[in-house]
Amino acid sequence: MMMANGVDAPASNSSPSKTFHDVLIVGGGAAGTTVASLLKRRQPGLDIAVIEPSKDHWYQPAWTLVGAGAFDVEKTRRPTQSFIPRGVKWIQRRAIGFAPTENRVDLDDGSSVSYGSLVVALGIQLDWHKIEGLEATLGKNGVSSNYRADTAPYTWKCIREFQGGRALFTQPAMPIKCAGAPQKILYMAADRFKTRGLNADMSFFTPGAAIFGVPFYAKALDKVVASYGITPKFGHNLVAVDGLRRRATFDVTIDGKTTREDSGFDFLHVVPPQSAPEVLKGSPLADAAGWVSVDKQTLRHTQFSNVFGLGDCTNTPNSKTAAAVRAQAPVVAANLLSAREGSELQARYDGYASCPLTTSVGRIMLAEFAYDGVVTPSFPIDPRVPRRAYWWLKKSYLPSLYWQMLKGSLGPDWHAARTFPEAVPAIHP
Repeated sequence: MMMANGVDAPASNSSPSKTFHDVLIVGGGAAGTTVASLLKRRQPGLDIAVIEPSKDHWYQPAWTLVGAGAFDVEKTRRPTQSFIPRGVKWIQRRAIGFAPTENRVDLDDGSSVSYGSLVVALGIQLDWHKIEGLEATLGKNGVSSNYRADTAPYTWKCIREFQGGRALFTQPAMPIKCAGAPQKILYMAADRFKTRGLNADMSFFTPGAAIFGVPFYAKALDKVVASYGITPKFGHNLVAVDGLRRRATFDVTIDGKTTREDSGFDFLHVVPPQSAPEVLKGSPLADAAGWVSVDKQTLRHTQFSNVFGLGDCTNTPNSKTAAAVRAQAPVVAANLLSAREGSELQARYDGYASCPLTTSVGRIMLAEFAYDGVVTPSFPIDPRVPRRAYWWLKKSYLPSLYWQMLKGSLGPDWHAARTFPEAVPAIHP
């Protein structure tokens, strides 16, 4: 097969023709593909295979912009094959089981693959079914979500056609991928409504007790919420949706007591509950909650020395973002090669993640932080101030950086622990 540029494309098989690989990577999303590319760059002769069933690769961070009418959803999709590094075997199957004591992964066609080293990068599972009635009404009746490529454009349709009334935005219990995404569309919708002079009764529902998990940024976001007149609803967890009646049902937990509450809506944006992939739950690789159990700094498995994990599927206590993957991938690549050589693992992941919070259509608060909420911005200016330059970063630079990351080009990394005055600066979303 030939790619558009005339270069031979890597081949894929529906089942593996070879049953052993030096390195086996389960998951060909952002994390798995980036690690494969980094390993091939460092050791071109290394025998690597990637297990990934999907033919399309999606740049999911842009779906929030799609929902706000600021990005074309088709520009977020590219063929998976175009990012599988030359010389890496693409096994286009689904993993259904792990046998780490036997160095084996079982596939959905009944075959299995053995390995010398294993990288688990399976992402996170979206549990739409856990909200009663949601799947039946998603994408119609004013109910949408930016967590799916097929419904993100409907979010924009709902915002564009909104004529006033009640607009509800929900966030499930953590962990979720891109913890700031539920708020990003909230603020951009508020900005769109404000520009049109609409009378919008907007509420943000979250099971948590604060608007954001890092207090340094949460205090600034409280000002953003107040500036738009948005009502925060803490301790609220969406459990059911009736699209035809335009009713949303929440479990409300206050002081340890839970009651049930209904709320009508004209527009409802839902973020689904999320959990570890089903194939990991109960596997020898998982902790009690189903996540791959790894050392939070070296990213090596806590029990199996030839297994590494990264991305959304692990139990590292960091925000699950593409920026975290970008910081984790070189750590996994370096430590995996060290482990294969019998050397000490020297690379360390500091918990870095980045969340470009779109506080309006045109401005972004660039939240960057590491483990324990340490503020680690890339630039020595107050990151709580929404800036137009960061909008360009989010819309133009980061998508390009992402596609290059998959090929092993990580770009500059300037994040560092910095201190700023405790007082929140003036906020203009």
